[in-house]
Amino acid sequence: MTAEQQTTGTDEFIKGLWSQNPVFVQVLGMCPVLAVTNTAMNALAMGLATAFVLLMSNIVVSSIRGFVPKQVRIVTFILVIASFVTIVDYVIQAVSLDLHKALGAFISLIVVNCLILGRAEAFASKNGLGRSILDGLGMGIGFTFALLCLGGAREILGSGSLFDLPLFGDSFQEWVIMVLPAGGFFTLAGWLLLFNWRATRKTKSAGEVQA
Repeated sequence: MTAEQQTTGTDEFIKGLWSQNPVFVQVLGMCPVLAVTNTAMNALAMGLATAFVLLMSNIVVSSIRGFVPKQVRIVTFILVIASFVTIVDYVIQAVSLDLHKALGAFISLIVVNCLILGRAEAFASKNGLGRSILDGLGMGIGFTFALLCLGGAREILGSGSLFDLPLFGDSFQEWVIMVLPAGGFFTLAGWLLLFNWRATRKTKSAGEVQA
């Protein structure tokens, strides 16, 4: 593998973490992002579940891309994704019934997450196995990171804890709204504002350097 190919592969992984983060930049998968991030544990579980499905789907789609007729590729991709979602559903149910109940129908809705189907159609079906794995890992970890940012902030402010571990004394006044649906919108808006500010600042700095 040449140095150029190595750099490109690294970029495929890093872009999902930051420059093309699925949530904070591309604003994808908003349904689970807003619905299950009332605690850090729920956010981590949903993020890891989605990352697993995304990675495995990319691997399978990239491996069979030369054998699937164009007319049925979307149906095939959905069947592949649904198979891994079923595996995740049963695993979470076996590990923790409480967590499974907390995530509810949003586990099954991973099947229609536009992030996963989008990566399968736009990337894995057009690239080799190595690049598809790096893309799946980067996007999956980036999605998990975003959910943790939201879930952690909402749990800290809304419950005064992180992963159910108390952080403050009895005098802490909980922001109850943060664990309610409205809190998801407020927290997401704050993170989007931060990422947009950083992107604008970076673009402005690059323009000043070129000038």
